[in-house]
Amino acid sequence: MFGSVSFHAMSSALDALSLRQRTTADNIANVQTPNFQARKVQFEDALKSAVASGSGDVTATVGLSIEPTREDGNNVNLDTETISNIDTNLRYQVATQAMNSEFKSLRSAIGNA
Repeated sequence: MFGSVSFHAMSSALDALSLRQRTTADNIANVQTPNFQARKVQFEDALKSAVASGSGDVTATVGLSIEPTREDGNNVNLDTETISNIDTNLRYQVATQAMNSEFKSLRSAIGNA
């Protein structure tokens, strides 16, 4: 199980989603900071490729947002960040439920051995 593609993919996804949550929180915290440039976390395409190649191991990348910049040089869009936060939290919940299911199956197999 721990060497399976699905386990590695879920672990990578959880790490990347956690990074996205922290990045979104940082963006929101700096919504009024002059010249602050919002950051975005990307990993879905890399994860899809890694799973297709039989690995599942990916590292998320953090890049700058392409949102328009306001007069104060800041480009944090609170609406975009709020939606991203909700989406990320839902994905994180689904991923943790999937991991919990895997561990539950493992505990059951060990208990029946």
